[in-house]
Amino acid sequence: MSTLELPITGMTCASCANRIERKLNKLEGVEATVNYATEKAAVTFDDARVSPDDLLASVRAAGYDATLPSQAGDAAGREVAADDGTRALRDRLVVAAALSVPLLLVSMVPALQFRGWQWVAWNLATPVVLWAAWPFHRAALQNLRHATATMDTLVSLGTLAAYTWSVVALLFGDAGELGMEMGFDLWPEREAALDHVWFEVAAVVTTFLLAGRFFEARAKRRAGAALEALLELGAKDVAVLDDAGVERRVPVDQLAAGMRFVVRPGEKVATDGVVEEGASAVDQSLLTGESVPVEKGLGDPVVGATINVGGRLVVRATQVGADTALAQIARLVTDAQTGKAPVQRLADRVSGVFVPVVLVLAVATLGFWLGAGEGATYAVTAAVAVLVIACPCALGLATPTALLVGTGRGAQLGLLIKGPEVLEATRQVDTVVLDKTGTVTTGRMALVDVVPAGGTDPDELLRLAGALEDASEHPVARAIAAAAQERAGVLPAPEGFLNREGLGVEGTVEGHGVLVGRPALLAQWSVTLPPALEDARTAAEAQGRTAVAVAWDGDARGVLTVADTPKAGAAEAVRRLRELGLRPVLLTGDNRATAEAVAAAVGIDEVVAEVLPADKAAKVRELQGAGRVVAMVGDGVNDAPALAQADLGLAIGTGTDVAIEASDLTLVSGDLRGAADAIRLARRTLKVIKANLVWAFGYNVALIPVAAAGLLNPLLAGAAMAASSLLVVTNSLRLRAFALERDASAGRAAVPG
Repeated sequence: MSTLELPITGMTCASCANRIERKLNKLEGVEATVNYATEKAAVTFDDARVSPDDLLASVRAAGYDATLPSQAGDAAGREVAADDGTRALRDRLVVAAALSVPLLLVSMVPALQFRGWQWVAWNLATPVVLWAAWPFHRAALQNLRHATATMDTLVSLGTLAAYTWSVVALLFGDAGELGMEMGFDLWPEREAALDHVWFEVAAVVTTFLLAGRFFEARAKRRAGAALEALLELGAKDVAVLDDAGVERRVPVDQLAAGMRFVVRPGEKVATDGVVEEGASAVDQSLLTGESVPVEKGLGDPVVGATINVGGRLVVRATQVGADTALAQIARLVTDAQTGKAPVQRLADRVSGVFVPVVLVLAVATLGFWLGAGEGATYAVTAAVAVLVIACPCALGLATPTALLVGTGRGAQLGLLIKGPEVLEATRQVDTVVLDKTGTVTTGRMALVDVVPAGGTDPDELLRLAGALEDASEHPVARAIAAAAQERAGVLPAPEGFLNREGLGVEGTVEGHGVLVGRPALLAQWSVTLPPALEDARTAAEAQGRTAVAVAWDGDARGVLTVADTPKAGAAEAVRRLRELGLRPVLLTGDNRATAEAVAAAVGIDEVVAEVLPADKAAKVRELQGAGRVVAMVGDGVNDAPALAQADLGLAIGTGTDVAIEASDLTLVSGDLRGAADAIRLARRTLKVIKANLVWAFGYNVALIPVAAAGLLNPLLAGAAMAASSLLVVTNSLRLRAFALERDASAGRAAVPG
């Protein structure tokens, strides 16, 4: 099976998208989804049975046009085409408005009417109805050739009916009195019913609809601006280093994996890579939404499109082109925007039959009022109002525009929603299962406590122990050395360093014979821990922490406690998840003491510990079997089955590709608070979709009967129809204001001294 995303042109409403979708899905081996808001068709097809040319032919057979992605031009070309289309709409709108305003005044204000004003009205209305409204008429003709009907059919019929009726009334009715006196008495036995002209209705409705379509086009472009901005984030050129160390500037598309390139302060990182020289702070806010730059040094990964805000970096490229993180994010967002949420299915079914039903209703309205003896004027007014008010534009825009804005805004904030189906899942979730290591905690050991013996300076204790541990690669040793460097600066170099496997390290630092490790190591040198230090060690181990004893010159000097600490903001994340109505559960393979200590630190009451990696998915199933709707947050390969099993999977973006692939939502920054933000955004997007659908359905259900009853002026019908589409798009655009919630007081805990 192959996939293609086809740009579609010529769509004007939801029924257009629905018809193209049905046409494509009739092809053997094809599954297609057409999105009116993005004007694209996402097609999966069996390339042994269907070719891309067959897909294009099918779209064209439906009366529209499509192009293959390679033929669609680059982003700049699409932007120019969109600008041209919007500009053409604007030009027609300007002409229509300039002619409709005086036409409306002379038609509605008796004081401005003069002998023969109806003939002037005819001249003002004709360019509006026949030229400005031509896009509606052209689309209606295309629909007629294909024996179908869309919104344009309704608009074209409505405006032409009002215009034609007015011409007939002017030439043959009482309004043609001046023409009769001038010798143009074409119908001496004219009916009294032909006593009114509606040129202002035809012209002003056209103007309203053009205005609606123009502002809708602009709003839709704003809705998709987040993704366009994401695609434009990447660097355009790069300073590549050759084997001799000479820089040369080349376009970024010439960069290949394995090549080295320079990133100066203020420049964008050209592509994903690893730092080989230099150290700097990198602003990753464009991808993660987090405003604080991240320190990068030798061996650290950097992501393309992030900005170097500090020193000079030399980076070796690891991923280029479509394999970069930026390209993958854009692909995820595009997939989410082209999909359809379950709540959209009903709208699709309705829009598919809506226009034919409205045409029948309009004819029935005309026939009913003529049969009721109300006269042609009243009957035609009601029928025209039905045609104009019933446009299903708002219905077609309700879901895709909200998805467009919501997923785009999420991408800007580092919250990737994989597909529209995810939105429904977030509404139903009541339990959130959190992996411990790398999700709730940093996944790295850190010094959390320093307990000196009586008479020992805590800074000296940490400095000498850190100097010896700096020569070791053990995670516990690295944590102690890092804390010592942070507090004391440059550490002295040890002499006679010896690593005692499973026990600790020993060596000489500044003339002191130093031991760092288990009490068993100290015992080999006849050193025992005094009661106070033994109590500190026992208490630390009871909390699942690692306690390291330190001695020098034959005496025990203190105990250092090391642990995998909770991430900054983890407690705040748990609190926010609770506020969303979710019950947090900590799931880990660690021992219960460690798990309960971490859970207590972040505010989790329910702990499932000592779980084998293969059993994590089974634990999720167990919760689901108890009637819970489960969200799972994880980052490792061993979390992937549980993420896939959960009703909603959230992957930490700093984790493995397997976990990210198995998830429904990805938190690019790795900040656990993003889990609450992602669920909030998904729920808010779903709420906007439902509000849009309620309005779109309610608008048509309420006003079509009013129009059919003859209680709605066609002018007001046109204004209401245009306003309904704008209201739906504007309501969706409110999602652009969605922001991450961060407690300014929440910060990283200081290392106790």
